[in-house]
Amino acid sequence: MQASVLAVGVLVYAGAALDAWQVLPGGGDLRWKLTVLFPGAYLALTLVAALAVPAARRAITRHLWLSYRTGFGQSVISVIVGLGLLVALAGLIVWQVHRLAHGGASPGGAFAGFGAGLGLLIAQVVLLRALEADPAVRDVIGRSDEA
Repeated sequence: MQASVLAVGVLVYAGAALDAWQVLPGGGDLRWKLTVLFPGAYLALTLVAALAVPAARRAITRHLWLSYRTGFGQSVISVIVGLGLLVALAGLIVWQVHRLAHGGASPGGAFAGFGAGLGLLIAQVVLLRALEADPAVRDVIGRSDEA
């Protein structure tokens, strides 16, 4: 589930960034900063914090384990809701980009926020793989699959 949400998140962000590249006023410098530089910095910061700060790593791992145990992310509805949220956020970015093209406020926060969200999704994928590699967790997963 986490890997597929990450893949969809990257594709949705790429679509929003391509739209922004075509619509944003100004030169390539502004476009580069809003769609690549700032979101990339927030992605990296979030990813490093999620993996390097022990309290954050434990909290995310606990969240993933509880989500698995309660079945969230295991049903069609929960997957559709998760993917729908990503598409809604991309719609927000597209809307803000088009507002800026007509004199509105800069959508830099939306791009940076999406970058941070992708960093968190990457961290979840990494931590989930580590969780699945734990023999004790594999035994629990195996027992619930057999039930």
